[in-house]
Amino acid sequence: MARSPKPPTEDRLTKSALSYLDRYGTTTANLRAVLQRKVWRACAALDLDPAEHEATIDAVVARCERAGLLDDARYAEARISSERRKGRSGRRIAAVLAAKGVPTDIAERQMRDDGVSEFAAACTAARKKRLGPWRTTDADHARRQKEMATLCRAGFAPSLARRIVEAETVDALEEDAD
Repeated sequence: MARSPKPPTEDRLTKSALSYLDRYGTTTANLRAVLQRKVWRACAALDLDPAEHEATIDAVVARCERAGLLDDARYAEARISSERRKGRSGRRIAAVLAAKGVPTDIAERQMRDDGVSEFAAACTAARKKRLGPWRTTDADHARRQKEMATLCRAGFAPSLARRIVEAETVDALEEDAD
């Protein structure tokens, strides 16, 4: 049985924010969006105006920031590290951070401080997908084209994708990187 919606109050929104932050690391903008959706749903069910609750949302988000529960730079650093371990490109990571509401200046600074090169990330992606020197079968021209397309769709430059796909061995690829 579904619970009937209750009017959004600062106390309820604070509890919702803390519950959300307990489960997920997030950005200031994303927490604001989560709370806005909660308010919109409650207001739609209760026939209220969601604009009347914007100040309450701002107050809850500000309280979470003051308490140190929200830190966009820390979120960006953790997300970049996680995405790099998965072999994601800088372009893809920048898009993910932008979608989560990380300010561009913070995202760019964290990407610069990351220390993982696009080459290393592309090698990680190729290894995980068994492309280039990590493939287990012989590759004809069509297969190499598909592998290049896979890396390009992942956000890597075509020249980098070609270098990785055309490498005969992992050792040759590592020598080429130096």
